[in-house]
Amino acid sequence: MASNDFQTVTSKLWAMANELRGTMDAGEFKNYILAFMFYRYLSEHQEHYLATNDVLDIPEGSTINEVYAAEAQGDDLADYLADISATLGYAIEPKDTWVSLNERINNSQVIPSDYQNIFDDFNKNAELNPDAVADFKGMFSDINLGDSRLGSSTPARAKSLSNIVRLVDEIEYKSADGKDVLGEIYEYLIGQFAASAGKKGGEFYTPHQVSQILAKIVTNDVKADDTTFTVYDPTMGSGSLLLTVGAELNNRAIKYYGQELNTTTYNLARMNLMMHDVVYNNMSLSNADTLESDWPDGPDAAGIDHPRSFDAVVANPPYSAKWDNNDAKLKDPRFSDYGKLAPASKADYAFVLHSLYHLNAEGTMAIVLPHGVLFRGAAEGKIRQTLIEKNYLDTIIGLPANLFYGTSIPTAILVFKKNRQNKDVLFIDASKEFEKSKNQNNLTTANINKIIATYQNRVDVDKYAHVASLDEIKENDFNLNIPRYVDTFEEEAPIDLDEINRALKQDDEEIIKLEKEINDQLRLLGVKI
Repeated sequence: MASNDFQTVTSKLWAMANELRGTMDAGEFKNYILAFMFYRYLSEHQEHYLATNDVLDIPEGSTINEVYAAEAQGDDLADYLADISATLGYAIEPKDTWVSLNERINNSQVIPSDYQNIFDDFNKNAELNPDAVADFKGMFSDINLGDSRLGSSTPARAKSLSNIVRLVDEIEYKSADGKDVLGEIYEYLIGQFAASAGKKGGEFYTPHQVSQILAKIVTNDVKADDTTFTVYDPTMGSGSLLLTVGAELNNRAIKYYGQELNTTTYNLARMNLMMHDVVYNNMSLSNADTLESDWPDGPDAAGIDHPRSFDAVVANPPYSAKWDNNDAKLKDPRFSDYGKLAPASKADYAFVLHSLYHLNAEGTMAIVLPHGVLFRGAAEGKIRQTLIEKNYLDTIIGLPANLFYGTSIPTAILVFKKNRQNKDVLFIDASKEFEKSKNQNNLTTANINKIIATYQNRVDVDKYAHVASLDEIKENDFNLNIPRYVDTFEEEAPIDLDEINRALKQDDEEIIKLEKEINDQLRLLGVKI
């Protein structure tokens, strides 16, 4: 599918989705359309498995769904579901497949309870494979099938859901070369819903340009070998940042780890990764509060913590969020080396320390934070100083304002490494280089490439970047405010006073001439001057 064809399909889909959602908030309507897109993906993925692994013998003139419905019934149904689940991690019964659902809709045979039954059956069958229960169970449980905004009655709500299914079924998801682009369409819709959801949009989506910068940074030093690369996002949202890291490593074997507090967003991330062909046993995602519940490995039976560490950590946590910083957390190994806890009203450094705790000795961490973390004092100042003295802080990149959904504040990317040989910090001020659009600013490919090239070269660039020594940072009392290190001041051109006086004289002469012409015209009209 060419880019213009993709744009046509997605624009049409977005317009139809907006029409279907009626008065429902875009951020809430996304749960319905994205869930059904994922259900279609799972069902068609199962069809492909049945057809290509000789599970079914498909006679000429018969469809996969027809043969599956004929074969998987009675006592044989359990055997088919067990076989499918053992390989795919989930299983969908013949009566619940995407094809069967659409046939019932087209024949006006759908009853209001059908949708709940489909999701209940999916949950039940998710328990058939113990190794995959955590990846599939509850995937659709937070979809509110009884929301009155779908319709004032049960039949009306069922009709609205059927209209969404029809819309999803119309999507062209194969490119001209047969490539499946449903995942790309899914990612596009997530971005569109985030843009429409205002402040709430930033809770589940990091703009792709920013994700690209983080991904390029954390994969910059990766050596080409056959080992499996691990990446962790402690506030993963919809999982787009994890996927962008994966895209940078192309064909490398990758395992994805993530944690997300919001259940709906956590389900969105599970769907998003699978829609991009991440198999369930290559992802480990958790639905929990990152600052309260450390990564699930946690302490062993003897109370000894064996933290899981990762090759890369990326994060775009909620800015200056509130958290419970009770004194007991000073004993938490994530925070205990720093002597202070992030303030209760600003959890930014709590996310930094949590993320850094899970970074391995050779890895790279990149996190997006508000500028306040660079200069605020008290506990944050102490933590910042300790991080610098431990030589963990590598680079600070100032980004333009108004890049993110739901907030216009400027942000910065902080890059950390645990095994640094140099003892300086690179400052990049990219805040003035962006493309302005109607609702928010965007980073162009050229803007991104300049940031990455500057990060790699690690030399001073006039009015753009500066490599600051530890002594220079100490002289600034560990204040990391970017203007202290990168001078972007542009001198104004000298003023030619003689030229200004000549221009003023010329203006005066022009005024006198015009006044004379006006007075002459007034006299002709009989006006006394």
